Amino acid sequence: MKISGLALLLTSWSLVTLSASAQNGEKVYKMYCTGCHGADLKGTPAGTSLLAENLKYGNNPADISQSISNGIPNTTMIKWSNALPVHEIGELTDYILGVRKSQPPQEKSTETLTFSTQDYTLKVEKLVTEGLVFPWGIEFVDAHRALISGNKGELYWVVDGKLDPKRVTGLPFIYGTDLVGGMMDLALDPKYSENGWIYFAFSHNPKNTADKTSPAMTKVVRGKIKEYQWVEEETLFQAPDSLLVVGGTRWGSRLLFDKEGYLYFTTGDMQQSIAEGINPQLPSRAEGKIFRIYPDGSIPTDNPFYGKEGTLQGIYAVGTRNVQGLAEHPVTGKIYFTDHGPKGGDEVNLLKNGGNYGWPVITYGVNYDNSRITSLSAKEGMEQPLTYYDPSIAICAAEFVTGDLFPKWKNQLLITALKDQEIRRLVIEGDKLISQEVILKGMGRVRDVKIGPDRALYVLTNSPDALLRITPQ
Repeated sequence: MKISGLALLLTSWSLVTLSASAQNGEKVYKMYCTGCHGADLKGTPAGTSLLAENLKYGNNPADISQSISNGIPNTTMIKWSNALPVHEIGELTDYILGVRKSQPPQEKSTETLTFSTQDYTLKVEKLVTEGLVFPWGIEFVDAHRALISGNKGELYWVVDGKLDPKRVTGLPFIYGTDLVGGMMDLALDPKYSENGWIYFAFSHNPKNTADKTSPAMTKVVRGKIKEYQWVEEETLFQAPDSLLVVGGTRWGSRLLFDKEGYLYFTTGDMQQSIAEGINPQLPSRAEGKIFRIYPDGSIPTDNPFYGKEGTLQGIYAVGTRNVQGLAEHPVTGKIYFTDHGPKGGDEVNLLKNGGNYGWPVITYGVNYDNSRITSLSAKEGMEQPLTYYDPSIAICAAEFVTGDLFPKWKNQLLITALKDQEIRRLVIEGDKLISQEVILKGMGRVRDVKIGPDRALYVLTNSPDALLRITPQ
């Protein structure tokens, strides 16, 4: 079939136009979208992957443009027609469609089994690669068994490195799994071998409904597992109805028992609550806090707001955004935490009784659309981070190295990154960061890391969902 010169010219012009449109769309994407959907379109905790085979709100150009223009109520997807002209929304749509079409068929990549670091060559074993759904936290019950929390509302047993096919039943209703919430971290009572108490945090609304407009907040409970059944549940923290947040995201939540037996847990700033004011700064509100309580839920009398009317007396520190890492130094007993910040605002902090960590009054970051949150990065009476990450790494878990398997790293802090798919080793002296090194990269979004009974590093990843074991080669 012959193609006329005019048709050929029109075809060439069309391809050039599409190419220019995609290039402009890429610029718009990088400026406004990477914070939620990732530089590679594979998603972050704040936003879904745009490379999924079937997008929830439609795959065709009209559906994608509509989602961008109108936003999606009760999610982190705002209405972009207020900020972007129609032609840029069209160019952004073209770019997303172009990247989706260019994706090669999914093939199993060659496994990387070793990583070289300054001190060790690390061997990585993939213990569990199937059966886990969005694993969040891991705790070892003994030398043979571990419990893993699943974001969608599961508790998994791992026995001798293998996933137990039987599931724990009778768990509470888990809300907000599509609002950057769900079931989050878990912890074992320091006297677990005697009393069997297991603690975990989860997104909760009192109506136990999936309705995204239902007021909700992070909740902390404890209970026991008997023959795969969750029993004897007790509520340790549940915000009053008057303090619940509608449509909020960013729930926290990491749990830690210190050497003295106190239970620390974190709550996120709930994102949409920020529009109402500076709630993480207010001791009368639950958002953006680090709490300290006794294992039975009672309040230590040396908490900073103990006995003060109109406050939540379990609060230990205020002004955090989304703390997902807590770790106690094995020698000094000082507690360090990671705060998952905005774009360019991830932090590592030293926890202080009554400390104010500034959010959202001060920050080194900006909103995901590059708009300013505040003009301040420091203010009297507010703590400064030991270090912060710009660009953000999507900081998550924290764990100190103990035992004799990694003697050169003993008492050094490990932090994990979701977006950058990393584990970093930090050398800290008091409130000073001396140096850091990336020791693992590219194995998935690193959600949690724990030193096991054998002193190996056990790592939970998302995308892919897996449990890894790391040892020196």
